[in-house]
Amino acid sequence: MNTVLMQQALQFAGIEASYTDAYGQPQQVSEQSLLALLAAQGFDTRDEAGLAASLQQQEQALWQQLLLPVSVQQQDQPLHLELRVPLALANEPLKLNLITEDGKQHRFTLTPVDGELLQVYQQDEHEYQLYQHAIVPHLKPGYHRLRVTSPAALKCEQSLIVTPPHCYQPAVFAEKKQWGVSVQLYGLRSERNWGIGDFGDLQQLIRLLAGQGADFVGLNPIHALYPAMPEHASPYSPSSRRWLNCIYLDVTAIPGFTESTECQQWVKSAAFQEQLALQRSLDWVDYTGVMQLKLPALRALYQWFVQHATAKQQAAFTNFKQAGGDSLQQQALYDALHAHLYAMDSSYWGWPNWPQKYKAADSATVKAFSKSHAADLDFYCYLQFCAEQQLAAAQQLATASGMLLGLYRDLAVGVSEASMEIWANPALYCRDASVGAPPDPLGPQGQNWGLPPMSPLSLFQQGYQPLIDLFRSNMQHAGALRIDHVMALLRLWWVPKSAADARGGAYLYYPIMDLLGILALESQRNQVVVIGEDLGTVPDGIRDLLQQHGVYSYRVFFFEQAADGGFISPAHYPLQAMATLCTHDLPTLIGFWHCDDLKLGEQLGLYPDAAQLQQLFEQRHRNKQRILDSLHGHGALPQDYPRQVDQVGMEPVLAHALQLHLAKGHSQLVSLQLEDWMHMTQPVNVPGTSDEYPNWRRKLSQTIEQLSQQPEQLALMQQLSQARCDWLYR
Repeated sequence: MNTVLMQQALQFAGIEASYTDAYGQPQQVSEQSLLALLAAQGFDTRDEAGLAASLQQQEQALWQQLLLPVSVQQQDQPLHLELRVPLALANEPLKLNLITEDGKQHRFTLTPVDGELLQVYQQDEHEYQLYQHAIVPHLKPGYHRLRVTSPAALKCEQSLIVTPPHCYQPAVFAEKKQWGVSVQLYGLRSERNWGIGDFGDLQQLIRLLAGQGADFVGLNPIHALYPAMPEHASPYSPSSRRWLNCIYLDVTAIPGFTESTECQQWVKSAAFQEQLALQRSLDWVDYTGVMQLKLPALRALYQWFVQHATAKQQAAFTNFKQAGGDSLQQQALYDALHAHLYAMDSSYWGWPNWPQKYKAADSATVKAFSKSHAADLDFYCYLQFCAEQQLAAAQQLATASGMLLGLYRDLAVGVSEASMEIWANPALYCRDASVGAPPDPLGPQGQNWGLPPMSPLSLFQQGYQPLIDLFRSNMQHAGALRIDHVMALLRLWWVPKSAADARGGAYLYYPIMDLLGILALESQRNQVVVIGEDLGTVPDGIRDLLQQHGVYSYRVFFFEQAADGGFISPAHYPLQAMATLCTHDLPTLIGFWHCDDLKLGEQLGLYPDAAQLQQLFEQRHRNKQRILDSLHGHGALPQDYPRQVDQVGMEPVLAHALQLHLAKGHSQLVSLQLEDWMHMTQPVNVPGTSDEYPNWRRKLSQTIEQLSQQPEQLALMQQLSQARCDWLYR
């Protein structure tokens, strides 16, 4: 393939032909991978002529738009508009109308050639010119519209998004530092739940933690999954990131639970009570079993609501459906259709494998199904309505109980190939590629997450509305939002489906300044702190850019090592950060200290190179010694505590010392894990596995009621609160 042509196509598509890996070594992407990624974005890569023609077509489509679909500009910078016009129209006056978000209109006329000429595009005998003009009216941050109203042949509209300079930060951050816990909601155990943690358990946990001085509870992604196929349980491979996972509903808190005869007959039946006892006793969540308990009760409660709800309750549901719009209806339609087809044939695991007539969300067959199954769709809307109400109640309880942030939610980096999001908006996603990560110490073979990426060009053509909706919906009923793999705002590692493994991928870039601006706008409007999970291979300068935009860094203690291999003191962490010891992708404290993750990885075949595994064991031994040295150096351990790692197991004194050492650090936020309070060993998730390990199923070893009665753990919570206050006097 012609080198110059390839470079032009790659530049237009935002694909990087080379990169620096996690070990600091330069790497070159193969031509085969680059061509596959161009093809995934719609380029004809069969030969040079095809590539040249498709590149020309995409460039012309861009230049033939008088106004681009969207323009994102920062409030504290001069505002401008850009016009792309054919040479013949450069001297023709244009009438425009600027409509602000609050409905005010500013009409004006300008001639393109009177602006600053920025660029000229020549294709065959056609020439286009790009002019920039200043926007005179002062615009507040928000979503405005700019329309060209004449000549009639050039009528078009642009979404003009004006953004604040940075994300929201509470004023009280200057007075107090915060601590909290991160939990996998499904893993909570209680004496009242139905075999899985639910929103009722969340309220119970909030009461306990708020009483001990915690300021937040962090949740795993609670995105909508697949009610018809509950074993597809990964919260990071959802069906929709806008809607909620109805398995977390506290059925007993739904209106009509005690009044519904049908519901009460079900929950009092011997079969239900036997299964309920079994589900509560299991150490790993049985998603199918839980749904078999909940769905009959939920359907009975929906029927009760239809027949007996008050006018106020009915109005609230109607308003919820109106606010949810097409997206809610599409989610309900997908769930109802999925349940219908999967019951017919278990091979219909998702829309890519459905009969052809159901594969398009707007097909005549799908529309007919929607009409004939209107009650089913309404049922799934009702589940979303109840979930939203229960989540809101948890956040209201948290803030009323004195928590500064309350809930902090987690936004996954993508959706699964079988998702409602792709089914309803297929043009937005590139299904011939998936998101992943290049090789690094956590994944020596690289990672392929099986999540089709958004097309940057399609996202732009849709005015960034899909991302606006995602940010906005995930900031509801929360005080903070964690952006999983925040590097996705800048670039994602795309792996073509044709690649043998994730090593055959490349980085593809996104318009980070636009996306950060929109994130800041939604953050300020919803008064939600933004935390960016900035782990892995981080390009130079990106953390500074995120910091400037008010995004909090995510600092994991075990990753914060100096050049000499020692562990950086949390006292030197950045203030604008959340610090943590472990994450859902890492072993627990005991698991780390006893190398259980390496032993498990060996059993699962994750380390085919025996020499590499031995190096990891040796490195872990060195790291543990340096951690022990650091704790002693900071006076975090008693003076008579052993100083050689060979003499120390991970027991309560050491575990508490590590957590308090982190809590006494400089970062504004500190997040800990309940499993480390309970001295658990099994991990939540083993990266790089699917069926080899029961990911996303492990429950906590203690119930919330038991946790609330543990003097050792209650004392630790008090010590954490004191440690977070002591910084004021240092």
